[in-house]
Amino acid sequence: MDLYKYDVVIVGSGIAGLRAALQAAWTGRGRLSIAILTKVHAMRSHSVSAEGGMSAVLYPDKTGDSLDLHAYDTVKGSDFLADQDAVELLVKLAPEEVRLLDRLGVPWTREPDGRIAQRPFGGMTIPRTTFAADKTGFFIMSTLYNNVLRFDNVHIYHEHFVTKVVIENGEFRGVVALDLKTGELKAFRAKAGILAAGGSGRMYRLTTMAHSSTGEIYGFALREGLPLKDMEFVQFHPTALVPSGILISEAARGEGGYLVNREGERFMQRYAPQRMELAPRDIISRAIVTEIMEGRGLTDPESGMGHVLLDLRHLGEKKLNERIPFIRELAIRYVGVDPLKEPIPVRPAVHYIMGGIHTDTYGRVLDVGGNWVRGLWAAGEVASVSVHGANRLGSNSLSECAVWGRLTGEEAAKYSMELAEPTIDESFRESVKAEEKRIYDGLLHREGGTVSVYEVRRRMQDIMEDHVGIFRHGSQLGEAAAMLKRLREEARSMRLDDRGKAYNQNLKDLLEVDGMLDAVMAVVAGAYARTESRGAHYRTDYSKRDDANWLKHTLAYMRGGSLELAYVPVRITKWQPEERKY
Repeated sequence: MDLYKYDVVIVGSGIAGLRAALQAAWTGRGRLSIAILTKVHAMRSHSVSAEGGMSAVLYPDKTGDSLDLHAYDTVKGSDFLADQDAVELLVKLAPEEVRLLDRLGVPWTREPDGRIAQRPFGGMTIPRTTFAADKTGFFIMSTLYNNVLRFDNVHIYHEHFVTKVVIENGEFRGVVALDLKTGELKAFRAKAGILAAGGSGRMYRLTTMAHSSTGEIYGFALREGLPLKDMEFVQFHPTALVPSGILISEAARGEGGYLVNREGERFMQRYAPQRMELAPRDIISRAIVTEIMEGRGLTDPESGMGHVLLDLRHLGEKKLNERIPFIRELAIRYVGVDPLKEPIPVRPAVHYIMGGIHTDTYGRVLDVGGNWVRGLWAAGEVASVSVHGANRLGSNSLSECAVWGRLTGEEAAKYSMELAEPTIDESFRESVKAEEKRIYDGLLHREGGTVSVYEVRRRMQDIMEDHVGIFRHGSQLGEAAAMLKRLREEARSMRLDDRGKAYNQNLKDLLEVDGMLDAVMAVVAGAYARTESRGAHYRTDYSKRDDANWLKHTLAYMRGGSLELAYVPVRITKWQPEERKY
């Protein structure tokens, strides 16, 4: 196995990972070696799919916006589970990030007077979502990627699948990665590490997220003793294209689109009369499913999926082509519907994980006792800072990725500059050898194996889709936990049909599913234990929010091979919980 030494290793190449690399390179002033490991080509990271925009208070004097108002909207949108000191940091630094990206080359859409344009988004009191038409993520990614390439000391390892995060005695030591091109394992010893590997939408059957958004890193983190925070809060985006699940951005509603049922009624009047289609995502998703369940939806003739309609016809051709051209392109290409002439069939699909690896306000990864795992940070969707709490407001995620990419990149660089050259000692070598034996002898060259990887994945997705959806009940969650436990045991004998090394998709899929199974157990355990409804977690048997007992974060962690739960308080600085009305 090849061994490499770096000052900073970053796992993931989306907006958070690239922003972290850029900040680490600037902070180190050429004195640091930085590696980015990504299981896809960096420019195929899921961040390129972000369409809607990035939230920030840019022109308070002209718009009447303020940092406090952005923070309050975010805290209220989170159903008061967000840590408010983290939210205040987000809204303070987000404008700086938007302007930095502007200077680096992001082609923000502009107003006639030259100001960066901002559109309304769900749960936001004032239009504060900056955008580049409806391809915002792609333009941010392109800009960050091109700027990272300017640094000779930043090395990008495309198509390198991280199989293990090495932590010893409460300290980050490095990672082991599978080079998908050759099938060889590589060990990366580093002073500092940043986990920025994105979310886990593929734990469900219908999702807007990329096929690479599998979230095995959550399971790998659990195995290293790292807790996952608030994993029960899974966001369903209200408007995914039927039947594919391709995202139809909230930008469509931000520009004035209507949601209508089979009777042509704008049904959000019943659920959020003040904000209508610009209510938070959890409220709109529940409203759509309710319309379908009560017989006011439509049915897709091919898939049988229930859905409603997103009507953009009244916006006109000029606005469609200037503000949301990609949405029009997607609808025409994938369902043969021109939004200028017909409404688009949509329904909710899994879109985002509010929870993630437990960190402090600045992205330092914490153990279950609240101690920093020295040298390790997490940023973006894989982390739970927590700024989203029980429900994320659209366009806050890109801001989070940029802000905590910056913060973790800077802190990791400073930390590594204080340390001597990393040594590849016997302890690290033993960890690497054990992982090599697990992958090669335990999986690639193992005889036997009775269960198909793809059958296990299908059953896992079915369990999550059918039992851990938008509406949940204790009996369904208990059944899901039992089914997943049995599936976890069966999965220990997953077979490999491909024994080759080069681009062994079968092996990669097995490793993903193996990690995902531990992650979904954390989702279900947290959901079953939380006997209230808050944000995206809605229990039909406990339909009210319960601040007296549940104003706290869930921590799921492994002890002796078993998953256990602990709780930590929500940090409140200014805004006490109140009834959430829209």
